[in-house]
Amino acid sequence: MGVFGTASRLASSAAVCPGNHESAGKSTSGKTRKGPKWLGVYLHDAAMGAVRVKNGYLAAQYARLRPRLGHAKALVAVEHSILVAVFHMLDRDQPYHDLAPDYFARRDDPARRARKLVRQLEALGYTVHAEPLPAAA
Repeated sequence: MGVFGTASRLASSAAVCPGNHESAGKSTSGKTRKGPKWLGVYLHDAAMGAVRVKNGYLAAQYARLRPRLGHAKALVAVEHSILVAVFHMLDRDQPYHDLAPDYFARRDDPARRARKLVRQLEALGYTVHAEPLPAAA
């Protein structure tokens, strides 16, 4: 992995890095370029398998991104995550550690999420009074 140096360089050479091209307020295409065909085939197969796993981080990532981005872009995001994970596993000589499907819910502040949900209900015309449950002893 010393040839690439960083995970982002590996993703760039594999052509699965995210693109965001904007200049003077105009956004141009962020389409990925064609990378090594054999690597793309294997990454695609791995990503398709990963999104079908129940209770997995990559499946949760795909489910979170798919409504907003669509199937193809969400799958490329999962391919990117797989490639970054493989880089770190080989670079650090460590096994894969799944972050769990509830990672995205755990990383957010529960109080902030509760405030957001209350605001959404109030915007729909409901009166909401929310108080946390008492801690179990």
